[in-house]
Amino acid sequence: MLGFLVAIAAGFATPHLEAPVARPLAKMMEKHFTVEASEVRLIAFMVAMLAAGVVSALLHSGMTFWVILGGAIGYFGSRLIAAAREIIDARRNS
Repeated sequence: MLGFLVAIAAGFATPHLEAPVARPLAKMMEKHFTVEASEVRLIAFMVAMLAAGVVSALLHSGMTFWVILGGAIGYFGSRLIAAAREIIDARRNS
C-alpha cells in the first residue's frame, strides 16, 4: 500500500521534475539521438516511476501493478479532481 501512495506522489510530481531533472537528461541524450519536446515530460515520468519503484522495493511495499496504477492516478490526478468537481457542480446546479 505504501508503494501505491509513493507512486501517486511521484506521478503528481512529474510536471515539477520536468525542468530540473528531465531537461538536463534530454540534453545529455541529444548527443546520441533526437529527443522531441513532447518527450521531455515522458522522461520526467520515467524518472519519477523509477524513483517510486526503488522506494517501493526498499520498503518491501507494493506490487508492480499498484505502483504503475498509482503513478497513472498521480499523473492525471489534478485532471481527475477537476472532472469530479465539474460533475459535482453540474449535479448541484441542476
